[in-house]
Amino acid sequence: MVWLVGTASRTDKTLLDSGRFYPDSAKTPAARLRFYASQFNLVEVDTSYYAIPVPTTAQHWVERTPPGFVFNVKAFSLFTEQGTSTDVLPKDLRQTLGPGRRVVYKDIPGEVSDELWRRFAACLAPLRINGKLGLVHFQFAPKVARHPAVVEYIEHCLEHLPGHVLSIEFRNPSWWKTEQAMAETLAMLRRLGLVHTIVDGPRGSRNRVPAVWEVKHPDHTLLRLHGRNTEAYMAPARTAAERFDYAYSSEELHLLEKLVRPICCIG
Repeated sequence: MVWLVGTASRTDKTLLDSGRFYPDSAKTPAARLRFYASQFNLVEVDTSYYAIPVPTTAQHWVERTPPGFVFNVKAFSLFTEQGTSTDVLPKDLRQTLGPGRRVVYKDIPGEVSDELWRRFAACLAPLRINGKLGLVHFQFAPKVARHPAVVEYIEHCLEHLPGHVLSIEFRNPSWWKTEQAMAETLAMLRRLGLVHTIVDGPRGSRNRVPAVWEVKHPDHTLLRLHGRNTEAYMAPARTAAERFDYAYSSEELHLLEKLVRPICCIG
């Protein structure tokens, strides 16, 4: 069993400005990634949620990290039922749809969505070819409630990313609110070969889904730590740093390890 530990915020502005992690010598993105990879063996790529990287960017990531380093890559926001501005699309597709529009996946023509999937897969290719691609993480928008149409859409996503391992994070409580819903959700994840995302978050927050300590994939377990700052989690936040402003104690981390260790890779 291999434990991979990392963060989703290695380029967060508050982290860079704090001067508490990167040394003074790490002034460029390349130097910061090299230093980060000397401290952790995993990173979650968040930039891909906001815009699809070009393959050369992913190739640079490969070259700047050691063997065995792994990238979990977040799926583009449009693929997760999140409203997305056409301004973040590649220039040619932005012109096709028109600039300054906010669209959801069902709004865009099939030929455009197919091309977006192609380009997203292309950006993953350098990582995959070099053995550095971990999970492709689909963090679905909170509005995505439990429904057969959503399961069909997830199957659609799988069709566009053959050979990749997808992790799924549902942020709508309907997927977990009853024993039957939970059982059917977990069974669906197992049937489709998807990695269930265990989320530790603030206690008592109306925006929080429960931490479901189940594993449905034979090779991967994913635990994401959202922090336990209930006040910040529930309040409107200007930045992710504000919403997830929390430092886990050693005792909390040890308890989480005790919870996750027995279920790792046992499905």
